[in-house]
Amino acid sequence: MNKPASVPGPIRVLCVEDHAVVREGLELILNNHADMQVVGAAATGEEGVILHRQLKPSITLMDVELPGMSGVEATRAILRESPLARVIVLSMHSSADNIAQALEAGAASYLLKDTISRSLIEVIREVHAGHRRLPEDVARRLAERPPQVDLTPREVEVLALIAKGHSNKQVASALVISAETVHAHVRNVFMKLDVSDRTSAVMEAVRRGLISMR
Repeated sequence: MNKPASVPGPIRVLCVEDHAVVREGLELILNNHADMQVVGAAATGEEGVILHRQLKPSITLMDVELPGMSGVEATRAILRESPLARVIVLSMHSSADNIAQALEAGAASYLLKDTISRSLIEVIREVHAGHRRLPEDVARRLAERPPQVDLTPREVEVLALIAKGHSNKQVASALVISAETVHAHVRNVFMKLDVSDRTSAVMEAVRRGLISMR
């Protein structure tokens, strides 16, 4: 006698979100679908990591901005413990750098909170099936990200001092290196950033997030 085919269980979802209203809204949306079940909810990144360890969910929905450990840090911690874990990051931030940071941490997808209502269920199902799925608006923003520049730590130090208005001589004094070495670093920075003057180098470095003007 043949055994009846086993029916696959629901997609077990862990929600990590510090706003109770959003968390409850996600639970309501997901539990309204027969193939999904919210098995746990956390309000901090630390709680999310602990619950993931205990519950071993199919999918984790991870907010980026959390008190204490950020969503990106929590994603990284979860993937360190469970390399096959599937995390979908949720965020209000649509910048290419934020998206790239989440994906580099191991997230399988990135959803903007203002598009959750039309993308969430589809993305969860695709990620659960083993795909790395980015909604079109997120993929477009990521594609617009400028190519990353690999500046050395010393080149970043030189550039940060230039941004503060230091001359090559002042940079050399501050870093205890020769003016010739500073000149070489500046030349390399210009070449890597594809600029021809100090002001343009600073502006381009700030735009790429390599240095801050704070």
